[in-house]
Amino acid sequence: MKKGILFTICLFFFATALSQELSIHNPRCEYKTNPVGIDEIQPRFSWELVSRQRNVMQTAYQIKVAKTAADLKKSKNLVWDSGKIASDQSVHVEYTGEKLESRQRYFWEVQVWDNHDNSAMLQSPAFWEMALLSPGEWQARWIEVTWKEDPKLSQPVQLFRKTCNLENKIQSARLYITARGLYETSINGMLVTEDIFTPGWTSYNKRLQYQTYDVTKLLKSGKNAIAVKLGDGWYRGNMGFFGERNQYGETLSLLLQMEITYKNGKKETIISDPSWKTSTGPYLWSDIYNGEIYDANLEIEGWELADYDDANWKNAREAMTSTAKLIAPAGPPVRRIEVLKPQTLIKTPKGETVLDFGQNMVGRVRFKVKGNKGDTLKIYHAEVLDKEGNFYTENLRAAKQMAYYICDGKKGHFYEPLFTFMGFRYIKLEGWKADPDLNDFEGVVIHSDMTPTGDFECSDALINQLQHNIRWGQKGNFLDVPTDCPQRDERMGWTGDAQAFSRTAAFNMDVASFFTKWNGDFAADQRADGMIPFVIPNVLGKDEGAATGWADAVTIIPWNQYLAFGDKRILERQYETMKGWIKYMETNAGQDYLWNTGFHFGDWLFYSVNDDRDGKSAITDKYFLAQAFFAHSTDIVRKTATILGKADDEKYYSALHEKVKKAFLDEYVSPNGRISSGTQTSYVLALQFDLLPEDKRALGAERLMKNIKLYKDHITTGFLGTPHICHVLTDYGYLEKAYTLLEQKTYPSWLYPVTKGATTIWERWDGIMPDGNLQNKTMNSFNHYAYGAIGDWLYRVVAGIDIDENNPGYKKVIIAPKPGGSLTSAKAYHLSMFGKIESDWVIENDKFKLQVIVPPNTTANIVLPNATLEKVTENYQALKRENGIHHFEQVGKNVELQIGSGKYSFTFPVK
Repeated sequence: MKKGILFTICLFFFATALSQELSIHNPRCEYKTNPVGIDEIQPRFSWELVSRQRNVMQTAYQIKVAKTAADLKKSKNLVWDSGKIASDQSVHVEYTGEKLESRQRYFWEVQVWDNHDNSAMLQSPAFWEMALLSPGEWQARWIEVTWKEDPKLSQPVQLFRKTCNLENKIQSARLYITARGLYETSINGMLVTEDIFTPGWTSYNKRLQYQTYDVTKLLKSGKNAIAVKLGDGWYRGNMGFFGERNQYGETLSLLLQMEITYKNGKKETIISDPSWKTSTGPYLWSDIYNGEIYDANLEIEGWELADYDDANWKNAREAMTSTAKLIAPAGPPVRRIEVLKPQTLIKTPKGETVLDFGQNMVGRVRFKVKGNKGDTLKIYHAEVLDKEGNFYTENLRAAKQMAYYICDGKKGHFYEPLFTFMGFRYIKLEGWKADPDLNDFEGVVIHSDMTPTGDFECSDALINQLQHNIRWGQKGNFLDVPTDCPQRDERMGWTGDAQAFSRTAAFNMDVASFFTKWNGDFAADQRADGMIPFVIPNVLGKDEGAATGWADAVTIIPWNQYLAFGDKRILERQYETMKGWIKYMETNAGQDYLWNTGFHFGDWLFYSVNDDRDGKSAITDKYFLAQAFFAHSTDIVRKTATILGKADDEKYYSALHEKVKKAFLDEYVSPNGRISSGTQTSYVLALQFDLLPEDKRALGAERLMKNIKLYKDHITTGFLGTPHICHVLTDYGYLEKAYTLLEQKTYPSWLYPVTKGATTIWERWDGIMPDGNLQNKTMNSFNHYAYGAIGDWLYRVVAGIDIDENNPGYKKVIIAPKPGGSLTSAKAYHLSMFGKIESDWVIENDKFKLQVIVPPNTTANIVLPNATLEKVTENYQALKRENGIHHFEQVGKNVELQIGSGKYSFTFPVK
């Protein structure tokens, strides 16, 4: 009997082990896990395979979709059954079933088969839920307050409330909500969501997001209360360089629709209408640039609850209907992501009380209230201290970045500002009766809720800090749109900064849906003639745009997104916008195809010298840059046309590209290959964009090297040249010079700010100058990610994780580390759409060891640098064409291998 039981148990564990040879993880719909409220009528499914075996490839899949989990389990009443499809596609599989319905939740599962005769299914169904697909489904009416406001000044946060009696037992409830302004909503005193800064920032007059929330658990049978706070936000708050307000309108308004389904089948809809009650409360104002003033004496106890008496509140009135298209969010929400504690209490030479959080961050301070009635607790925010160690805010320009709390005598509770965010490492406190307790303060870090997908580390602590700074620069500036900086009176979606950094961004975090959302506003704000504004959403005026390297974000970012995520649809959606920008340049270039007109920012913040008597400043001709990017964007659109199967367009843009290149060469390159500007940036872009004839490229790279030596191995590029300089040096055989630039510690260099204590990327190479003084206060952000574009080189060259352009999205992985400089080790990972990719190399005991991880359903090309084929081992065994290793050969000084998925360890002697 016991032997039989033991046999059964062993058989069970054996079967379980077999079943775990293949499993499915991370099912996503439109990049999201179980999204509620999407309006994509042909959503796409993606999943990851997990296996302990090597060389795993999916051979087939089958997707089933139903309206209930029960029907899906029984394969009954399916709205789509793909059937068993012989395919290795596991990313962006498009739904092609029955027409999708508004509000409906759909459950889906996928079964896969692999090349080892394994099969797997999701352990439990995934789902997505549709939003409202037709404008006619909105019964709610826009409402606003009735009192008169001064549009020139920040106004109190508005309070809206509505009670409703729900008499039956509730089966489900959905809240559809948006605002012109920012909103926070609660039901029966409980916040509806962790999302903040909703509805997000879009081109409000053309595209306005609304959110969908499952509020079933917040409601109860009987009397309920819905409460909403409305703040100025990007809609009508301070936004611009010269005190501008009301970019999109002067009046805030609310649109809310709550749909309830009862267990008895009945339905009820609660909508925003003039029956809602309105008032103001303790938030005297809450502004993105300037912060918040909160008067606790004006708190209205219980106003968010059902039994509050609102008889003295004023009724709302119906507002003008929005002309913007209501859309469901494509991108991730903004949320509180983490909390930092202050590290030290500082008394400055001026006697200021300052707390240092040890990290330049974006968010706000939450603190415990300690004060008597009438006391005002004041917090000011700054990124740095000045040379003398005093609190420094001059670089904020007009932005106040403050939080005032007027006490009502109650103590011990915590306060956090509402509709604002600050960029800061240090805070100055005023109004506290005694030295503050560090435990009473928290720095709440806020940004778009993007999954971290990569990191890099190496044997050099300064470079590791550089990578830390790059990641924190991205955190601080990816707040619903990719801003230039998070602290001064700017915080706009500057296009040039984003295009320079976009490839690095895709390594560090899952920015697929983040950029998808932002790309929609390129189309919305593009002028009819194809001009692209400086900032997206555009708040600088309809004629402020068309700057080379900035407007080209419209082609570069979708292309980089396609490479990183294999997302062909983003090219389809952005194609007309991309073409429009090419048409604008073509029109302005004229018949000779030479674009040498209009305003351009140039190679922004390049190395320059005060009182430049001998021409040391690295000035690159702006029209040279315009022509270079004209060619580059045209080439991107040419490649896009090929991918989308638009043969006529491909021919047109190929011909145009050749004409633009010829005009470039005729105007800016001498017969012997000398480039007119002669700067690092000019040679870098000419080489990176393949603008020089084949026989002039090596000479161009040599002249770039001479320029670097002229500046004693320092970088002089600005925003446009910096992302590419180390790649060009690497590609043309000057890898060690690229490492020299990376490891350079004196100004100008990437590590110079690190030696000065930077914890984020600076706007300028010398935000803090070598003598300790601070750069020009009118433009000196200490959280400005553009120069962090070197992160792309760290991942792709130092660690060696790269993309095969013909197999985008890491369907075919390239791992080709190129060690150099003083580094003895480097390690990076990236969580691709297929799973984890890792490259980990170390040089020790005269041996080079490389460990790699290649995710299932992909293959990889591995390049072992300076290796001899006969001396390479894998897992300490001689190379064999088996167990995932498909091919290997000596190619010049390197050994190249083609391998399947799995973990591998290669070792060979260092030459």
